[in-house]
Amino acid sequence: MMLFIGAPEVMVVLLIVVMLFGADKIPEIARGLGKGMRQIKDATNDIKREINTSAEKNGIDLDVTKDIKKEIDSVKEDLEDMSGPIKRQF
Repeated sequence: MMLFIGAPEVMVVLLIVVMLFGADKIPEIARGLGKGMRQIKDATNDIKREINTSAEKNGIDLDVTKDIKKEIDSVKEDLEDMSGPIKRQF
């Protein structure tokens, strides 16, 4: 999650990276980071697949979250209908 990181902060980080590792090492570092991120993504996909397979074998309903989201959306709509005339104007 990248909160409160703007262009100046990114430039400072890049400058520090260049000073620490040198310009010739940056592509190698980027490849390593990319490979690591790919491995993490593959691992999480494998875990998700395993959970889904196990849930299907055991007859567990994975659509529970969809039902909960529908209920939450319904309550939000009801609240918006009720509070429509009294909404605050900032």
